Amino acid sequence: MIYDFTELFYFVDDFCEAFEHWWHKQLVDSGVVKRNRKCRIHLSEITTIVIAYHQAGMKCFKSYYKYLVVHHSRDFNLVCYDRFVALIKRAFPVIAALMYVLLGKATEIHFVDSTPYKVSHICRRYSHKVFSGLAATAKTSTGWFHGLKLHFIFNGQGEIIKLAITPGNVDDRKGLKQLVKGLVGKIFGDRGYIGTEFFKDLFAGGLRLVTRLRKNMKNILMEFNDRACLSKRMVVETIFSSIKSCGTFEHSRHRNVINAFCHILSGLIAYQLRPIKPCFLNNQTLT
Repeated sequence: MIYDFTELFYFVDDFCEAFEHWWHKQLVDSGVVKRNRKCRIHLSEITTIVIAYHQAGMKCFKSYYKYLVVHHSRDFNLVCYDRFVALIKRAFPVIAALMYVLLGKATEIHFVDSTPYKVSHICRRYSHKVFSGLAATAKTSTGWFHGLKLHFIFNGQGEIIKLAITPGNVDDRKGLKQLVKGLVGKIFGDRGYIGTEFFKDLFAGGLRLVTRLRKNMKNILMEFNDRACLSKRMVVETIFSSIKSCGTFEHSRHRNVINAFCHILSGLIAYQLRPIKPCFLNNQTLT
């Protein structure tokens, strides 16, 4: 296995250089003198490594880091594994800002869905302490899980334009309410978003919700373009599958909440940086 980190590192390093200059100006001085010693490994190197891990396809981060120590010690100012894990939380502001910058552009047609993120096995939900107060137990179409729920809004090109992370038992409609501010046009979702008052609230804000009907609902005529877009909504499952397929995105071995969110956001950044993504719409979809 040989990985070329050059393009990714230059992109992250340029962003970190501008971000750090802005970030230090935003910090509020408490009046307490604190040491600000620079560590051996640079912030851009930490960010590059955690993003490249999701691109590598290796399931174990420790094995991946050992691979870097053996084959890429000249490319990075590497520290020991335990020290690197402790330093990951320093990169959280950079990773969060980079994810915000890489969000796609909103269009007139959007697609919404959510996916569970398990933080522990369901049998260990009472003894799990890392996500205490954040994770919750809920049920999906595949069974019970204990963890978080990731809410996404995608544009027609498969890019993430909005993202929210909530406890696992939060209703999909409540998660969507946090994301639709500033969006207009049409948004396509599954039956979990059906609700008369919820539809009216979105419609009043300039957003029309389109879903399939439940069995106990009366059939209504639908525009051909809406039906064509609704048939493409299942592409979102392809996106979720591609993000989780390598086994690097979702696991139950987190020991720090900030590191866990760094892991989640860096995985989504790796998806946003892909040159080819699953696409909902193309030029021939709507004619």
